[in-house]
Amino acid sequence: MDSLCHNGTMTAKLGLFPMSLSYTSSKSSSLFMWRSKRGSRRIVSANNNNNNNNNIDLNDPNWKVKYQNDFEKRFNIPHITDVFPNAQPIPSTFCLRMRSPVNGELADRYPSNEEWHGYINNDDRVLLKVINYSSPTSAGAECIDNDCTWIEQWVHRAGPRENIYFQPEQVKAAIVTCGGLCPGLNDVIRHIVITLEIYGVKKIVGIPFGYRGFADKELHEVPLSRKVVQNIHSSGGSLLGVSRGGPSIEKIVDTMEERGINMLFVLGGNGTHAGANAIHDEVFKPEPFTGLVPDIVSVVGVPKTIDNDILSMDKTFGFDTAVEEAQRAIQSAYIEAHSAYHGVGIVKLMGRSSGFIAMHASLASGNVDICLIPEVSFDLHGPHGVLSHLKYLIEKQGCAVICIAEGAGQSFLTKTNAKDASGNIVFGDIGVHLQQETKKHFKELGIPVDVKYIDPTYMIRACRANASDGILCTVLGQNAVHGAFAGYSGITVGLCNTHYAYFPIPEVIKYPRAVDPNSRMWHRCLTSTGQPDFE
Repeated sequence: MDSLCHNGTMTAKLGLFPMSLSYTSSKSSSLFMWRSKRGSRRIVSANNNNNNNNNIDLNDPNWKVKYQNDFEKRFNIPHITDVFPNAQPIPSTFCLRMRSPVNGELADRYPSNEEWHGYINNDDRVLLKVINYSSPTSAGAECIDNDCTWIEQWVHRAGPRENIYFQPEQVKAAIVTCGGLCPGLNDVIRHIVITLEIYGVKKIVGIPFGYRGFADKELHEVPLSRKVVQNIHSSGGSLLGVSRGGPSIEKIVDTMEERGINMLFVLGGNGTHAGANAIHDEVFKPEPFTGLVPDIVSVVGVPKTIDNDILSMDKTFGFDTAVEEAQRAIQSAYIEAHSAYHGVGIVKLMGRSSGFIAMHASLASGNVDICLIPEVSFDLHGPHGVLSHLKYLIEKQGCAVICIAEGAGQSFLTKTNAKDASGNIVFGDIGVHLQQETKKHFKELGIPVDVKYIDPTYMIRACRANASDGILCTVLGQNAVHGAFAGYSGITVGLCNTHYAYFPIPEVIKYPRAVDPNSRMWHRCLTSTGQPDFE
C-alpha cells in the first residue's frame, strides 16, 4: 500500500466529549450565532436584493470596520472546537497519492513519508462580491450606503484540510435526501460515498425517504459503498428516495444516538437546511448527557433546489439541467404555435418565488416572446397588459410563445390556506389560468386562437443531471465530506464566484434568493423577448 501523504506520525486518539439533547425549533438561533451582534440602525440599501440585513450606524466614523467585522462574525463557520476546545486534530487520511483504502492495520497510526500540497489552509477565503459598483443607480447595484462604499466580504474556501477531527474507523456516516426530486441527487450521493471511502470510512448508510426515515420503523438504513453507488449517477431520482416533512428534531437526534451516527449529510432546500441547522443545534447543546451518540458530530448540508434560490451562491445543482430540459418544452410550444393559425404556446416552469429557470430558459431558447416571473408584477388585462401585447404579437407575427414561472401571477388566482408537507403554500395553476384567460380574451375580440399549454415540471425533475451539473454535484459531494472531517458542522457548501466555499446555514436560508428586476441578466432577457412593461 502506498504511504499516506502527510508530514509526521499521529499517535494520539481523539478524546471523548459529552453533548446534550434538547429540542429547539428549526427557526431557533444557532448555538454559534451569539457572535452576530446587531446595532440600532438599518443599512441604506440601493437594492431590495441586498443580502446584508445588519444594522449599522452609518454616522459612526468607524462603521466600515464594524460592518466588516460583523460580516466576518456572521459568516464564520461553526467548528467543533467552538464547543469542545480540547478536541485534538489528527493528520488527514485524505491524499490523492494514496490509491489503496485505509485498512485495520492503520486504525491507530497514520504514517507518512511523503508531502502532499493538495490541502486547503483554514485561512483561505473566497470573495463574496466581485463588482465594485460606483453608483446605486448602476444596473444590479448592491450597495451598503449611498456612496456604494467598497468593503471586501470573504467566505471560507472549501476543500480538504491537513488536519481532521474524526478517525475514519470511528465514523458512521449517514446521507439523507429531502424535499422533491432534483437532477443530480444520485451524483451527490455517489461522491459523498466515494470520498468517505477515500478517507477510510467503512460504515456508510443512507436514510430512506428523507427525514421520515429517522422515525418510520418500516424503513431501514441502506448500506452504501462504492460498489453500491458506482453507476447510480446514470439515472435520475434518488437512490434513497425523497419525502417532505418528517418527525421532530428530538426524534431525529434520538435516532442518530441509537444508531451511532456521527456524520450526517443532508441534501435539500431551504426547509431541509433549516432542519439540518436545528439538528446541529441539538447535538451541540452544552449540557452533558449520557447515551450512545458519538462524542463529536458533524452535520453538513448540500443545497438542493432546482429553483436556484439559495442566497450567496452562483447556482445550485439541478438548475443547469432544468434550464436545458426546459428547452424541449419551449421548442415544442414554439412548433405548436408556429404551425397553427394564430397559435399561442404557453410553458409553465418551476419557480415558486424565484424566476431563474424561466428567465434563463427564455434567454437560452430565443423563441420566447413573453417571460413572466414572480419578481416582476404584471397585469393580464388593460392597454398595457399581457393579453394586449399578445394580440399585438398575433397580428404582427401570427404566433407567440409565453414562458411563465409557477409562482408568477398568483394574485390572479383564488388563495387557499392549503400547504404541502414542507409547509409551502399550495399554489394555483397559473398556466391553466393564463390559457383560459387567453382563450376568453380573444373570443371576446372575435379573433380565433389556438392555445397549447405545456407543463414539463415532473419530466424535468426526474431526469439525470447533465454534464455541467454532474461536475457541480461531484465537487459539492467531495467538499461536503472534506468539511465534515475538518470538524465543521452546521454548514453548507456552494459555488461562490466560480470557487467552492463553506457557509453557515443560517446565512443562506434567511429568505429565498430572487431575480433582481434591475439586474443585467433580466435586462438581457427583456432584450431577447422584446416584451414591454406589463403594468
